[in-house]
Amino acid sequence: MRILHVIASLAPESGGPAKACFEMARAVARRGHRVAIFATDHGGPAGEAGGRSVRDGVEIRAFPRQFPKFFATSWPLAQALLVEVGGVDVVHLHSLYHFHNWAAARACRRHGVPYILRPHGTLDPYQFRQHRLRKYVMEALFQNSVTRRAAAIHYTAEDEMRISTPYALGAPGAVVPLGLDLEEYRELPAKGSFRAAHPEVGARPIILFLGRLHRKKGLDVLARAFAQCVRRGTDAHLVVAGPDGGMAGPIRRILEGEGVADRATLTGMVQGEEKLALLADADLFVLPSWSENFGLAIAEALVAGVPVLISEHVNIWREIEAAGCGRVEPVDAARVAAGMAEMLREPATLRAMGERGKRLIAERFVWPRIGAALEQLYASVAERRFSGLMLSAAARR
Repeated sequence: MRILHVIASLAPESGGPAKACFEMARAVARRGHRVAIFATDHGGPAGEAGGRSVRDGVEIRAFPRQFPKFFATSWPLAQALLVEVGGVDVVHLHSLYHFHNWAAARACRRHGVPYILRPHGTLDPYQFRQHRLRKYVMEALFQNSVTRRAAAIHYTAEDEMRISTPYALGAPGAVVPLGLDLEEYRELPAKGSFRAAHPEVGARPIILFLGRLHRKKGLDVLARAFAQCVRRGTDAHLVVAGPDGGMAGPIRRILEGEGVADRATLTGMVQGEEKLALLADADLFVLPSWSENFGLAIAEALVAGVPVLISEHVNIWREIEAAGCGRVEPVDAARVAAGMAEMLREPATLRAMGERGKRLIAERFVWPRIGAALEQLYASVAERRFSGLMLSAAARR
């Protein structure tokens, strides 16, 4: 099959969607299919060549971003889609409310090519309510039509599909989770590498947040919970790692106001060996998010043997709870603080949770397994198109 992914940006600082898009494409390419990604040139690997490159068997094409940039507008991208979509079997669209949704859906309609829409959590009720006026305008202009005509909505968890279905305008849903390449985490750096680079941490247990610093992640709750945890006598250090999405300043102010700024480190974005070193040294991963369709950073923590404390708004919480590799708490500072303190008091229990987390990822959330599921989804969507073409040809005769 020939599969085309379309996304606003492959820039690493844009967070999980960019990473997931490429790894989904690579997983299916490794199964022998021709896979390409079209994106704008907003940072990241797609922009390096200013046009076309190939990474791990996936063709990547970058197109210049134009005014208005917040909409990820690119008329060269739209023109290329009109030309190229006719030669593919399935198009996979990432995110909602961007220029590429309108442009790719238009090209798909022109060529009779089905498309799958991955909302990246934007149909979650919490996310759906945000910036409602601006979204209402885009829904009226194009997004409702794009959503309604999707051959499938790609959700990454059963809970995401359940809470998003009321906003999917009747489009059918399919659940295919995200995953990891275990080889990337097979050899973690020796323990102590991150601590050596950050002597302020010392020997204290590390409570880790890893991801884009966005307000939906509950970082204000985490900062207050950490302060309560310290005041109750828990000797720990908070590490907040990830690109700033508007919350770095508020987090610092909360930590300073609570008198625990000297017990916290904000690293900015971490990648490669630095990220692996941080995972190797971390003791507990915490994400009290208000909305999380999957959470790749959770999977990264688990595969490194780090147990997790998450909210019930993280849509894989049931899997985490059933596997016994983490704890689920409401988005409440006192409850999160109590949960962190209790987990850190029992190192042996933490280690056992970490081992169970590794097994969960290896058994359910690895790309070879998920690539096969994506292949089945694409084949079913492409088959519907083929059947439709056959029926149209028969009608013409």
